[in-house]
Amino acid sequence: MSLDLSSIDFAKGNGLIPAVVQDADTLQVLTLAYMDEAALRETLDSGQATFFSRSRGGRWRKGETSGDFLNVVSVTPDCDGDAVVVKVRPVGNPCHLNRISCFGEEDAPGLGRIGRLERTIHVRAQADPNDSWTARLMAQGPKRAAQKVGEEGVETALAGAAGDNAELASEAADLIYHLLVLLHARDMVFQDVLDVLTRRAEPAEDQG
Repeated sequence: MSLDLSSIDFAKGNGLIPAVVQDADTLQVLTLAYMDEAALRETLDSGQATFFSRSRGGRWRKGETSGDFLNVVSVTPDCDGDAVVVKVRPVGNPCHLNRISCFGEEDAPGLGRIGRLERTIHVRAQADPNDSWTARLMAQGPKRAAQKVGEEGVETALAGAAGDNAELASEAADLIYHLLVLLHARDMVFQDVLDVLTRRAEPAEDQG
C-alpha cells in the first residue's frame, strides 16, 4: 500500500492528523483516531490500522491486546492533506465497548446493510451445509441459486400486485438475499451491479 507522505500536512495539527476509520464494505464510520507520521507509515507497511494515542502518548496498533484488528483496504487523504479516511475490514468490534461502531450501537444503515449481508453470506458459505441454508445453496452451485432468484422474483411480483406492504417487503428481502448468494456463487459482489448502474447514469447511456 502506497501513499506520498510528503503530501500529508502533519504540522497543522502539531504532528497529528485525524483518521476517520470507515468499514470498506458497509461504509459505516467506525471510529475517529489520530496518527502521527510513524503511525501512518506503519499502517501502510503492515496493512493494519495503527494510531497515535493521545492519552498514552505513543503508538497504538488496534487489536494488539484485544485481537480486534482493523485490516486496511485503503488510505485516502482529504483535499488539504491534513486528515485521512482509512477504509478497513474489521476483525471483531472496532469499539472498546464491544460495539460495531464507536458512534453508537446502530448497525450499518441504508445500503450499508447490503455490505453487511454480503459479509454474512461469505461466512455462512463456508459452514457445514447441514447447518446452513446459505452453505447448502452454495454447495449446489450457481444454477440452484439462480433458480431461487427466479422463484423469489415471481413471489415478489405477486406480492407487489396483490399483497400488502409487509408481504411485499418480506418477499423483496428474500429476493435480495438470494440475489446476493447468486452473485457470491459467481465470485461477484453487489458493487459490480452498482458499477453498471453508475455507467448507465452517465448522459451518453441515459436512454431508459
